[in-house]
Amino acid sequence: MSSIRLGTASPATQATTAETLQLIDRLATRAASNHIDILLLPEAFLGGYPRGSDFGSVVGSRSAQGREAYAKYFQAAVDLGDVVGDGGAGAGDRWVKRQLAVPEGEEYRGDGTREELERIARETGVFHVTGLVERTGGSLYCAVVYVCPHKGSVGKRRKVLPTGTERLIWAQASPSTLRAVSTVIRGTRINLAAAICWESYMPLLRQSLYNQNVNLYLAPTADARDAWLSLMRSIGVEGRCFVVSSNMAVRAGQDAHVSTNGHPAATARDGGRRFSCSADEPGMDIALPKSGSPSRTRRRRKSIFDPDGNEIVLSCPVDENGVATTMMTTAAPTKVDDTAVTDKSAWSCRGGSCIVDPFGEVLAGPQWEDDEGMISADVDFQKCIQGRLDLDAGGSYSRNDVFKLTVAGLDMEPLPY
Repeated sequence: MSSIRLGTASPATQATTAETLQLIDRLATRAASNHIDILLLPEAFLGGYPRGSDFGSVVGSRSAQGREAYAKYFQAAVDLGDVVGDGGAGAGDRWVKRQLAVPEGEEYRGDGTREELERIARETGVFHVTGLVERTGGSLYCAVVYVCPHKGSVGKRRKVLPTGTERLIWAQASPSTLRAVSTVIRGTRINLAAAICWESYMPLLRQSLYNQNVNLYLAPTADARDAWLSLMRSIGVEGRCFVVSSNMAVRAGQDAHVSTNGHPAATARDGGRRFSCSADEPGMDIALPKSGSPSRTRRRRKSIFDPDGNEIVLSCPVDENGVATTMMTTAAPTKVDDTAVTDKSAWSCRGGSCIVDPFGEVLAGPQWEDDEGMISADVDFQKCIQGRLDLDAGGSYSRNDVFKLTVAGLDMEPLPY
């Protein structure tokens, strides 16, 4: 069985859809020159991930400014010519096979994004999987599209459960889109499927992919926490599959132009008030109360917050008023390795793209704070079969005679190797 080269990168969305498509073209061309066979790009790469935007919304209220910002974000999403479908399922195979009617006088359905992605795959010879924000009907869906150099678009799926406040702007989709796709590259059959961001934290969703006999698990994401790599390694071991994850590395200050695809993040709320916020989970913000008038005597806090928003209680004695005081120590100062310290404030999202093997070993990455590079790994898909000697989560280790999993609308018949 010949070696397959898997690749990914951590690029940020550009100011317009046209510019982002041009970047995808350049990335695929680079991937081809590096002999990469399959390239994964981040969640919401086309359309943009609106990190930090609130679209003027609080519980019980939506502002006019927020609605305007949403309208701009909606127009920045891509139209692939699909329909809404039952529960957000789209047209499925009818979309893939171009069986949907083309409007009179038009060359194709949609805005031409599908055709451009297919041209890029065809001309570069790279099978690419790209995260995007898809508009259809009156709703937006977070989606990925699988594009083959020879067959064009061979599949597309939509996120079944957006995370946190993503649910304000992205609709839930049908799990029927979780169907894996299969391709053959130089005699090696690859069964691939994508779980978008925190879908990978849904155990039954992961199982639905394992049941389909996937050997390549794709995880486009917006999660830049250190813990994400641990999840990817666990999935590699659990599914006895190769795992590729891709996340945007976004420089601070780019958010107003990049993560909202050229439109400033909406922060103004009713009455023009502004709230501070601290990023928590992907798409989730914690509103911090506005500070009151400064007191005449500044007191030392009994706790501080690290760059990730975690509160750290200081181990300090307190005076009779309950105010923390400074403790002096004669211990030698701890030496800090400056080379290991990075300024996280320089990045609103640090990336972290990676490639993991079926035994949990990290083959490439994590790619932190690098929006220009590309990582890759040469892999032998025989390793997936070797790993199933003792663990086949979709077969012998599933005990499917006693544990039953059904997913509405999804055919989980295992794909062949």
